[in-house]
Amino acid sequence: MRRDKLWTLALAGFTALALSALPGTALADDGDDDGGERDRPQRSEAPYRGTIDVRTAAPGETVDRIRGVVFEDRNRDGIMQRREQGIRGVLVSDGLNVVKTDSRGRYSLPRPSASEELAGLAVFVTEPDGYDVPVDETNVPQFYYIHKPAGSPANVRGEPFRYGGLEPTGPLPAAINFPMVKTKKLKRFKIAVSGDTQTYSNVELGYLRDTLVKELAARDDLEAVIIEGDVMGDDLSLFGRFKEVMSLARVPQYYVPGNHDLDFDAGDDDHSFDTFRREWGPEYYAFEIGDVHFVVLDDVKYPCTPEEDNLDGLHGNGNQCDTPDTNPTYNGVITERQIAWLRNSLALVPKHKLVVLNMHIPIYSFIDQNLARQMVDNVVELYEAVGCTRSADGKTFLPEDCERPVLALSGHTHTNEQIRPGETFEGWETTLDSGLLPPGRAVGAAPFPQIVVGASAGAWWSGDFDSEVIPESWQRLGAPRGYYVLEFDGNRYEDTFKATGKPVEKQMSLDMLTPEFVEWFAQLRDWRNSGPDPDAAPPVNINDLPDTKIVTLDGLDETYLSANIWNGSRDSKVYAIFDDRDPVKMERTQAGEGENILETLDPFALKRQMQIARHAFVSASGEPRANGFELFQGSVRCGTAEPGACTPRPDGSFFWTDQSSRIWQVKLPGDLEVGPHNVKVVTEDLHGNRFEDSLVFEVREARPPKYFRSEFFEVRP
Repeated sequence: MRRDKLWTLALAGFTALALSALPGTALADDGDDDGGERDRPQRSEAPYRGTIDVRTAAPGETVDRIRGVVFEDRNRDGIMQRREQGIRGVLVSDGLNVVKTDSRGRYSLPRPSASEELAGLAVFVTEPDGYDVPVDETNVPQFYYIHKPAGSPANVRGEPFRYGGLEPTGPLPAAINFPMVKTKKLKRFKIAVSGDTQTYSNVELGYLRDTLVKELAARDDLEAVIIEGDVMGDDLSLFGRFKEVMSLARVPQYYVPGNHDLDFDAGDDDHSFDTFRREWGPEYYAFEIGDVHFVVLDDVKYPCTPEEDNLDGLHGNGNQCDTPDTNPTYNGVITERQIAWLRNSLALVPKHKLVVLNMHIPIYSFIDQNLARQMVDNVVELYEAVGCTRSADGKTFLPEDCERPVLALSGHTHTNEQIRPGETFEGWETTLDSGLLPPGRAVGAAPFPQIVVGASAGAWWSGDFDSEVIPESWQRLGAPRGYYVLEFDGNRYEDTFKATGKPVEKQMSLDMLTPEFVEWFAQLRDWRNSGPDPDAAPPVNINDLPDTKIVTLDGLDETYLSANIWNGSRDSKVYAIFDDRDPVKMERTQAGEGENILETLDPFALKRQMQIARHAFVSASGEPRANGFELFQGSVRCGTAEPGACTPRPDGSFFWTDQSSRIWQVKLPGDLEVGPHNVKVVTEDLHGNRFEDSLVFEVREARPPKYFRSEFFEVRP
């Protein structure tokens, strides 16, 4: 982690602009400092492999409760032996009730009802700090038993699930014993967190292997990896190869269910993640490392229905929750059973511990703030479940009203979004409280930090190839594809975005927003939105764009320096230093003070998004799908598989960085002299970490000729 804090720039006049320390996210800890870091065994040691110890009931034996022992597996065989002792105080749950093991490691939970057995339930432990549960051969932790006596039912066509679902487990076992091995407790540690790996094909799985997996395999400083949903892109048969490739990370891997990990042929939400359960385990659970209590939630309801999900009128319009039989889709909501489990679980977790919520659909989103199903409907219930109470006005939640430190992580939107306590946008009010919802649903600003962690797939593996022949895939808000590294110290954290294939010091992209660029973008935007034929030539291409790093004297007053700070937030400080001048403060284009989304063009990202040459790739191989390129469920982006039918063109406007919460701008100084100039952009993030980058540009009286002047060679010397 970068720890170079506040910096000093020896420039005249900078004293008046000196940066002050940020409040950051220094969460209160319990004051119990052991005087230093305590490490786990090195990763070079053999992993603890195995599974849980399930004891089948004897013929005629009555099993009236869920029972078992959490034990220290000293010989590491996964089976409880007579001399192996139980572990006291471990949380065990059936997904609703939560109990602590007694002094002998024993636990007991109520026998599930017939409806619970039909839906399927998980019995799982919360791995405590100082212990490891076993992992399988692909490093997926084995801390659970899925109980579904009859297995997955027939799908909506009356057939077996397309991807298999769950096999019948049979009757409730006589005992479910959970093995663990003792390790050293941790104070400081790091994890990697990625949103949306989302590979739709084996080709895209190769892209993931050569980006995220390559970097994780080279690291030796991680305790765990969390994937925040959309592990797959609908084709769940890829789970097997995905698991093998991801196993190269060599640390435990925890998975969150996403809307592209669903069994789409399931008839109701009880069974919609059965194949996910088979491969990864429960759709919600918890585990601990150090003073951090990680919670994984399932906030994807599928299929949603008008009776339960469109009472507010915001989830309808024929393509959302109104037509589950003919056009099923999902909604962002956390089930009542999960909310009850979360309350029961956190009641047994010390309040000084940092609770890290992990879910696929964000609680709030900047980019999708006006789309109801893209945020969590029952946000009030979630806030209250983690110990936040309503303020005096009866509806809003403030940071000081939360009884414990909380951080929320999510994926889904393919954007990096730092949502800070106290920040708010108009869509959070109008979408989450339309006036049709019960009183108290307008919850206002976020009461605790929330990070949408972007996507390892970037913008769905779109864009042209980079030097490694991997799609550039710049994300919707203008960040490259990548992942986050979170470092914890007690119950405090720091987060750093890591763009795959780039050094960690690279944290921004810079360009000039010139009048010529705005005009060029508008021409391509209007043409693409008109629905042109696949073989239609765009009005302009990248060669028509005047050099954005040449600014004419008469364009100085209309040109802005644009900085996209990939992990920027409301609490970031961003300054521009033109040549040897005093630093100038750059302004965030989205203040987060209740406004809606504003148009903000990012010329750096848009140059890469507004003309994709891969659309025009042609092959005479006889394989029509080799022409152009595919995204999502095999759709050819130009709309046809005929060779040579597509011209280079932008993808749809959904991909464009023409709105972003992470852009800072400043107008160019009006007194810049003709000639070359350098500008350095320096940013300090909310944790006090400093990053910088620079850009060289020119000021000219007029634009010089663009192309080679062949007229000088028309007459031989």
